[in-house]
Amino acid sequence: MKAEIIAIGTELLLGQIVNTNAQYLSQQLNAIGADVYYHTVVGDNPGRINAAFQTAAARSDLIVVTGGLGPTQDDITKEVLAEYTGRKLLMHEPTLESIAEYYAVRGLTMTDNNARQAMILSEADVLPNDNGMAVGVALTHEGKHWLLLPGPPREMKVMFERYAVPWIQSRNGSAEALYSITLKFSGIGESALEQELIDLIDGQTDPTIAPYAKDGEVAVRLSTKAPSQEKAEAKLQPTIEAIAGRVGRYLYAERDIPLEQAVVEWLQQTGQTVAAAESCTGGLVGQLLTSIPGSSQVYAGGVISYSARAKHEQLGVSEETIAKHGTISSETAEEMALGARRAFHTDWAVAVTGVAGPGPSEGKSPGTVFIAVAGEAGVCSYALRLAGDREMIRLRAAKSVLYRLWQHLKEGAAGAGD
Repeated sequence: MKAEIIAIGTELLLGQIVNTNAQYLSQQLNAIGADVYYHTVVGDNPGRINAAFQTAAARSDLIVVTGGLGPTQDDITKEVLAEYTGRKLLMHEPTLESIAEYYAVRGLTMTDNNARQAMILSEADVLPNDNGMAVGVALTHEGKHWLLLPGPPREMKVMFERYAVPWIQSRNGSAEALYSITLKFSGIGESALEQELIDLIDGQTDPTIAPYAKDGEVAVRLSTKAPSQEKAEAKLQPTIEAIAGRVGRYLYAERDIPLEQAVVEWLQQTGQTVAAAESCTGGLVGQLLTSIPGSSQVYAGGVISYSARAKHEQLGVSEETIAKHGTISSETAEEMALGARRAFHTDWAVAVTGVAGPGPSEGKSPGTVFIAVAGEAGVCSYALRLAGDREMIRLRAAKSVLYRLWQHLKEGAAGAGD
């Protein structure tokens, strides 16, 4: 079943609100075997809404419409679909009674326009609104299935899950659901990862392989259709193993979680702790780690040592090192990490120092960053050349130091198992 989502509302086109309904509905429809092919957004204009309906009916089997079911004059979704399908608008008395009762219980006067929310199309199925007033509509016209859902997400989601899903499934037969798994990578860029997997991507049939990037992380989504979760996992596993065999050293999770969550969870599982010494990232490493629930068990604290004096006095970076190599150097990063580990008495410590920009510093260009990881076995440093604006460089530097920490944790676990 080919599905299309039409969101109605001029406020969406003006950017006043974000169309989160389309994201939610795409996920839910694919999960029940309805393939979403198109997203459409149209303003509160009857001619343009009608044109959108005509286009959708020509190319899709299921059209899910959100918005335009309220009480005001610009809420015209039902009117336009009634005209398009040649059906009458009728009053749904149970919904009208429910709306009237709502106002009566609160001692309020119900205005006449609120009755618009109780209108339905003739020969249509009613989708009750358990969280609001505007009733939903489901109907089949000339072989095409239509769903009209309210725009407010708290109303739409409940109506969709409780009433629309069974209605769709009753008309979609034994369609297989779409199952997906997301592999998360760090330490490698999207283009480099794609090059490693290019033959798999070019030759994909089932499962499908889709790489996409976020700053400091890359994801690969694997998807397949199957009658059950168990059978889907069996179909996906050979591709997961093929990918891991090539780029497993960068694979930090087989689920869609951020790198900082993978680090925190690993530290929690092994009972280890970490501290951070930050310069150009200004506390971003600590912010990422503490955004994860339970991070207080593993993150002891951090020092934001922006100046040379702070690096020396707070972290014990020697004046000789600073004078000889500068604050932006691998040597300084290593002493920062060692100083943080010493100060917080942790198993691990990370450090980052560099030039976030926009201008150079100490003769080094923006994007020049040095990071270090200190542990029981000693300290390692890494030189980075990062691209982007100031905020991008800071984020990529923070993600890079977390990736190196994750790498050390992984290597330590492998060594413990030998």
